[in-house]
Amino acid sequence: MVVSKRKKIKNDLLEQLKKNGYKGEQYVDLVESYMKLWDTFHDLTEDIKKRGVTVEYQNGENQFGVKKNDSVSERNRTVNQMLKILRELNLQPSPNDNSGVPKEM
Repeated sequence: MVVSKRKKIKNDLLEQLKKNGYKGEQYVDLVESYMKLWDTFHDLTEDIKKRGVTVEYQNGENQFGVKKNDSVSERNRTVNQMLKILRELNLQPSPNDNSGVPKEM
């Protein structure tokens, strides 16, 4: 399901580029960058689901505890980068399927 959703989002963004008159490989490359960030967002989300927002650590025999899961802050940074790309290209999530932008937004 994720693969087909990814493909739909990428095709939608490329179609919007075309409709908006953006021509050039640099724009296609930005869409590719967006899709890599999309993959990263979903990987980070999966990590948060598996390990939670806090994780246990152990740095030595007697040094251990709980710390925040770095995936939470990385996911937020990833979302911000995704939104910047969409804004720069003047693109919108598909009106039929707004899954191009993470739901947590």
